[in-house]
Amino acid sequence: MSDFHQNGVITDFHNLTRRPVEALEQELCQFAKRRPMGLILPSLFSELEGPALSAIVDELVKVPYLNEIVVGLDRADRDQFLYAREFFSRLPQHTRILWNDGPRLRAIDKELESHGLGALEPGKGRNVWYCAGYVLSSGRSTTVGLHDCDILTYDRSLLARLMYPVANPRFNYSFCKGYYPRIAEGKLNGRVSRLMVTPLLRALKTVCGPSPYLDYLDSFRYPLSGEFAMRSDVLEGIRIPADWGLEIGVLSELQRNYSHRQLCQVDIADAYDHKHQPVSEEDANSGLNRMSLDIAKALYRKLATQGVSFSSEDFRTLKATYYRLALDLIEAYDHDATMNGLSLDRHCEEQAVELFASNLLEAGNLFLDNPRERPFIPSWNRVQAAMPDVLARMHEAVALDNQGKV
Repeated sequence: MSDFHQNGVITDFHNLTRRPVEALEQELCQFAKRRPMGLILPSLFSELEGPALSAIVDELVKVPYLNEIVVGLDRADRDQFLYAREFFSRLPQHTRILWNDGPRLRAIDKELESHGLGALEPGKGRNVWYCAGYVLSSGRSTTVGLHDCDILTYDRSLLARLMYPVANPRFNYSFCKGYYPRIAEGKLNGRVSRLMVTPLLRALKTVCGPSPYLDYLDSFRYPLSGEFAMRSDVLEGIRIPADWGLEIGVLSELQRNYSHRQLCQVDIADAYDHKHQPVSEEDANSGLNRMSLDIAKALYRKLATQGVSFSSEDFRTLKATYYRLALDLIEAYDHDATMNGLSLDRHCEEQAVELFASNLLEAGNLFLDNPRERPFIPSWNRVQAAMPDVLARMHEAVALDNQGKV
């Protein structure tokens, strides 16, 4: 059974009693007759060598309702791609790997760039965008899920709960976002969401005034989760950032293109643990340092499209407002952890807040200094208007990489 309520913005499904995964899968197999389902797995080659992905594949082998699995493989040379083909070969579903660094897809990428349509920098957003294009080209799925490849606590019930609201033909949801508690090994995790996004959204409301968009983002229990499901037609019309702003960018596009009644979030796991990014205080191009910069820029860009005007003074005020709110939240998180027998390092929490506060100002300066920046990858609707045969060519290139010589 599931209990749900309207939180004022989107429908929130909270599982009070977990149904056995076999029961969910039995229903999903029936749904798949009307709404064929696929799964996108954006992956770095290094994740094939980690502890999580092999266990994820072992679970996906048992999933009976998926019609296709599309793996986006980044940072892989020829030998590594051949290894990946073997690695995923045990999957019984129709499985294709996008070798994003291979010569065939690189040739298409260069042609897109020549038309001003490519992703300007590598990253998860670029990987997901190409996988979305392939799903559209294959035509095998009308409902598509996506989750990360570093989930250490993965089991297939996570995917079943994620897909259910969008796959059920009786429901009218076009998009479903997954959430879960960020607790593992007796610690509170999810620092960027807890310590940056939540207080930043509230600080933006204080500085910029009431905003339906900010209320909408604040209604998601875990806006940075990498797990979501959608109807395949959603993939055609959205523009997404190529960088760490992917999750915020996707939610922003959905708020612009769809009624809130078509959007929902669902509790998909009792526990969730994955590879934790380092803070990387000394390197603005990696870890939580880079992530926080990209997320802040994504929020500033979206608010600017809604007519919000920013100045250097505004960003200084925002930094001060955020900092006070974040410190107050650390106090609450500390009390929450104590009540639940969890550990929380307040020194490290406050160090992270200091970094995020500094990055809010840095992201503001980057936003003001580069007004011509093209932050989003174009939608596939626009790409097909400029290059009508691009999806067919991509489909052929992926088929040749997966079945022929490379």
